[in-house]
Amino acid sequence: MKIEILYENSDFIAAYKPEGLLTIPGREGTEDSLLKILSAQAGRELYTVHRLDRPVSGAILFAKNEISHRELSLAFENRTIEKHYIALVHGVFSGFSGTINKPLREYGSGRVGVDPAEGKPSVTNYFVEERFSDFSLLDVELITGRRHQIRAHMFSIGHPIAGDLRYGLDKALQERFPRMMLHSHQIMIPLPMHKSITIKAEPPQSFKDVVTRIRTCGCY
Repeated sequence: MKIEILYENSDFIAAYKPEGLLTIPGREGTEDSLLKILSAQAGRELYTVHRLDRPVSGAILFAKNEISHRELSLAFENRTIEKHYIALVHGVFSGFSGTINKPLREYGSGRVGVDPAEGKPSVTNYFVEERFSDFSLLDVELITGRRHQIRAHMFSIGHPIAGDLRYGLDKALQERFPRMMLHSHQIMIPLPMHKSITIKAEPPQSFKDVVTRIRTCGCY
């Protein structure tokens, strides 16, 4: 597998992650991962800065050295890196934008849910790009970076991501989708001297085909 490089400098690589590929090796260590493939492709050890869930496609960053790894990790922690996703969700929003501010925590099953008492602060902004008869296409801005945050937050407000088998309301309906409809679309990275780099990753054909069908017939 050849991984597409979206941007590269002496400190980090921005790559295009295909859906269905792990970001880092799993517990068994037997499956391929983006980190493993990209490190071999680059001919050097790379450092994980953040992760995308296995079903998610799109832009992701890896550091090339310990200094940039520390700096990028700190930038994520301080929320100075902007991350935007494209999501197709069930249901139609009445407004044009909103903020989901609900604390999340991970349960023993690996599922993430809202927990006002023990959850960690979690904030997601969303902007409605297009409405269909039973779906909405969103631009989602991830403010905090909790595991499964967008998936759990959208589920918590009754708009699960299309094709998400873990957080879907109707498993039979979710299984009709060829993939989970969440894509890492844009990352803005601040640089010294008040400059920044904006990295964009267009959705793959597997994502576009689903949106086209829904736009055409209003259902899936």
